[in-house]
Amino acid sequence: MSIRHITKGRRGVAVAALAVTLALTVAGCGGGDNDDNNKTGSAPSSQSSAEKGKEQDAPSADQPDPNVKLAEVTGRSGLVLVVNQVERDSGGFLTISGQIKNPTDQVVNMSGFAGAETQVVSMSPNSVAGATLIDKAGKKRYYILRDTEMRCLCTIGLLPLQPGKTAPVFMQFPAPPEGTADVDLALPSFAVASLKISG
Repeated sequence: MSIRHITKGRRGVAVAALAVTLALTVAGCGGGDNDDNNKTGSAPSSQSSAEKGKEQDAPSADQPDPNVKLAEVTGRSGLVLVVNQVERDSGGFLTISGQIKNPTDQVVNMSGFAGAETQVVSMSPNSVAGATLIDKAGKKRYYILRDTEMRCLCTIGLLPLQPGKTAPVFMQFPAPPEGTADVDLALPSFAVASLKISG
């Protein structure tokens, strides 16, 4: 075999290798374009997921308006309890929603609102379980509802409240009779709040 034939053979191998390399490069570029298309195609879905997350975080119609003040009473260390909503639920419950505000320049410990029932206090630490609802017309006092493990159906685990901050709270009671529209809310260390039931 002459050197001329060897050179031609090597050129043929080189051309074939170059053709394979170009084919792979083109395929790789094509894959990149597909990836870009996939990324572009997936961007709206991830954006819609983010939008869905925002929708879930947005307040629902059932959440009380924090700007509505049905009652405002003061308590120890300058704390203020604001009641935003008093509503009958379909299951025969009465839910009170509000906020405890700290308008002072001191950090205030949020213990002492859980009442004196040892089992409830131990299962519902730093809660508002000590709240009671008074139906003066019906001469009845209602206590916060508890689950089977004696945890209150109310806000639990209140942390020390920083100056100028607010902690949302809720309390759930058995609903007074349908004819009862006016009740008093008593939360330990706060003045009694007179409320009107809606619904």
